[in-house]
Amino acid sequence: MSIQKVTVAGGGVLGSQIALQSAYKGFEVTMWLRSEDSIARTRPKLERLRGIYEQTLEALKTDPSAFCRGLTDSPDVPTEELDELIAQVGVAFDSLVLTTDEQEAFGEADLVIEAIAEIIDEKRTFYSSIRDLLPERTILCTNSSTLLPSAMAEFTGRPEKFLALHFANNIWKQNTAEVMGGPQTSPGAYQAVVEFARAIGMIPLEVKKEQPGYLLNSMLVPFLSAAEALLANDVADVETIDAAWMLGTGAPLGPFRILDIVGLTTAYNIVAASPAAQEPDSTAFRIAALLKQRIDEGKTGVNAGEGFYKY
Repeated sequence: MSIQKVTVAGGGVLGSQIALQSAYKGFEVTMWLRSEDSIARTRPKLERLRGIYEQTLEALKTDPSAFCRGLTDSPDVPTEELDELIAQVGVAFDSLVLTTDEQEAFGEADLVIEAIAEIIDEKRTFYSSIRDLLPERTILCTNSSTLLPSAMAEFTGRPEKFLALHFANNIWKQNTAEVMGGPQTSPGAYQAVVEFARAIGMIPLEVKKEQPGYLLNSMLVPFLSAAEALLANDVADVETIDAAWMLGTGAPLGPFRILDIVGLTTAYNIVAASPAAQEPDSTAFRIAALLKQRIDEGKTGVNAGEGFYKY
């Protein structure tokens, strides 16, 4: 099928990125948010992303190292073409439709990308509320970081058109999209999502079978959890743990800088879903508590201006 009308459900870190990137690549994009307050919180994220896109493209005029794979196909782009792309960012930003109306958001969608909280009960409620609004043709994707399509397919009413499309953070730069179907996902829906991912400037990573954490998070989540455990158990402070990783491996970022980018709410939801997090003497409980404290203080990560670090 041909995908043109895309709805992104959720305006968090990745929801905002998916929406702007899709619009930048020429798709008609609607964002569905739960409330007017959610819309108000999403607009500054989109404005920040617009600035990043424009500044990156402007920098590319004189600095090839500014190249981001999701924004251009090559670092060698003539200045006049870069000016056109900068203008394209503004057009994409202005074209985004933000709404709380489910009929407006989902009634004509070719593709819906769910990017709401990593809580299965919230996803169940969401899918159940929209299933009768979706056209028969609509493909439904989850951007879940850890949940499997088979765990949610029954909620959707269209298991053959339901699969995972998982993005890395900073998608204009780390432009990967993991595509993972469930047991009932049709080959046609799977291939349509692979082609969509490529059309918005991503490199599709095709996952051959269901795997909790997909590819990236199967490696990333244990890494971040190990760092959180070191902090929660008072082994070392944030800066020292990050320094150990960066100095020892040559990595540009330590785990707590990465957590700030991912967002502490997502990290909290992942650890809180663990049965061990209910046991007061467990490391998981202590990790959840330290994350919850920062979240309650408004220190949710880069988009809030502070997480484990200030920005």
